[in-house]
Amino acid sequence: MKKKTKVLLLILSAILCISGVIMLVIGFQKAGAADNAMANLKNNTASSEAEKSKENSKESEAQENKDKDTVSVPSDGNDSDSGEDSDKVAESDSNKESEASKDSDKDDDKDSDKDADETPEKEEIKDTLSSDLAVPSRCGALSVNGTQLVDQNGNPVQLRGISTHGLSWFPNFVDQNAFRQFREEWNVNVMRLAMYTHENGGYCTDGNKENLKNIIYRGVQYATDNDMYVIIDWHVLQEQNPNVYKEEAKKFFSEMSEKYKDYDNVIYEICNEPNGGVGWSEVKSYAEEIIPIIRANDEKAIILVGTPNWSQRVDEAANDPITGYDNIMYTLHFYAATHKDDLRNTMVNAINAGLPVFVSEYGICDASGNGGLDKDSAQKWVDTMNSYGVSYICWALANKNESAALIKSSCSKTSGFDDNDLSESGKWLYQTLTGNAVIGNSIGSGAGSSSGSGAGGGAGSSSGGSTGSSTGSTESFNSSGLEGTLTLQSQWEADGKVNYQYNMTLTNNSSSSVSSWAIDIHFSGDIGFSSGWGGTYTVNGNTLHVISEGYNGSIPAGGTLGDLGFIITGPSGLKVVP
Repeated sequence: MKKKTKVLLLILSAILCISGVIMLVIGFQKAGAADNAMANLKNNTASSEAEKSKENSKESEAQENKDKDTVSVPSDGNDSDSGEDSDKVAESDSNKESEASKDSDKDDDKDSDKDADETPEKEEIKDTLSSDLAVPSRCGALSVNGTQLVDQNGNPVQLRGISTHGLSWFPNFVDQNAFRQFREEWNVNVMRLAMYTHENGGYCTDGNKENLKNIIYRGVQYATDNDMYVIIDWHVLQEQNPNVYKEEAKKFFSEMSEKYKDYDNVIYEICNEPNGGVGWSEVKSYAEEIIPIIRANDEKAIILVGTPNWSQRVDEAANDPITGYDNIMYTLHFYAATHKDDLRNTMVNAINAGLPVFVSEYGICDASGNGGLDKDSAQKWVDTMNSYGVSYICWALANKNESAALIKSSCSKTSGFDDNDLSESGKWLYQTLTGNAVIGNSIGSGAGSSSGSGAGGGAGSSSGGSTGSSTGSTESFNSSGLEGTLTLQSQWEADGKVNYQYNMTLTNNSSSSVSSWAIDIHFSGDIGFSSGWGGTYTVNGNTLHVISEGYNGSIPAGGTLGDLGFIITGPSGLKVVP
């Protein structure tokens, strides 16, 4: 019995030992599995964290590059009447951005593989009010992409600047210091050189061609020196149809494009304002003969083409644009007190139809260049042009006694302008371009300067020892029953000669009207004629003979005729004599 009991105990002990061993083995296996699971979890977590960090790095880099490449869209400040199409464009772009954002959220992994520098389908318009002014040193040669002016890298740019008045009549405003001041203090990045072709002193009539070309050469150089773009403007106006002087235009643009073919900042405006019933087909035909002349020398320069009805019918050009050439833009001109919603909508519709529009001339008075200013209308125009990235140039750099002139008629400076020198149009433009209320005089080279001569030394300069009547002084004369008043606007020395610029008025003090007039003005020494406006001028010794034009011959009894003037050369101290 005891033996059996011992055997049973031994068997039971063996069973217990075997069970213990089995339990130990199972325990070790479970522990190993747990360790492996933990290790795998750690590895997976680390891998996931690394992948996520890599993705975040890519996304951060992509966003950083995108922020560098993307330009902001200025807010649309159009009024409800003229901004409907602009609002639609803005809404469309907003919807596109919203959809793109949704797609990005749905497929982050796919987006993370995209190239961060990928160009968007539709380039956003640059915020032209930013401090990054579009200048040749940074933007290089410009071109046209769709309806937008773009720089050498394809980024949208906007030019905003100032046009001279007629180069024959106000040559002294083509001034190095003035251009520098406009660039540095006014945020101007383009100057327009307006060379009349037909009027008195016109390039194709009685103007001195070489003198006019020299003024253009100076203007291009001054703009280039001050890092600005510059427009050479063939200023078609009174002849109405650009084909009248087409052969002269061919020679002129052949010469200019040859001279400036290596310049990145020169733009050609081939016909300022076709008018008088001239249709788009005639303008287009002219342009198709001038454009290849320029392209023979300069393959890529921007060329501006005027449109009918004083460059207002961009809709006609949109319906039948010039083909076969790149970098062609079409000009629209407006004067804010005359041209409002209708013309603004014409511009917007033309752009939406695919026409690249350039406002190469505008003012904030009425279309005559005079009358009251309409700043509200002007602001609507500016808002619309900014929202579409349209470039615009204000008329005009002159001290002519009219609303459109940027300089007061009483100011004889040609640079170093301060707030007191500016007309109301000039003050508005300065504020619009800079956002500042008051201009300071930081150049200091105005009237009375002795620092230069010719174009570089401003009107009223004492260089050369010129003496005699001071600027702003008046002299009177009588001729053919009319009483005339000459106001000396400026005087300067150039090429060894003293130049005198006068504004003139004629008053009919008789009891009957006149339908035409012819006058003689006698001076104290022999004179030479440079240019004039409002009449036909000839010189004989010390006498200037002036005959009325067809449009200004009539002076009623007791009436006064203005908008007359001339530039002559003569000895120092020149005066009017009986």
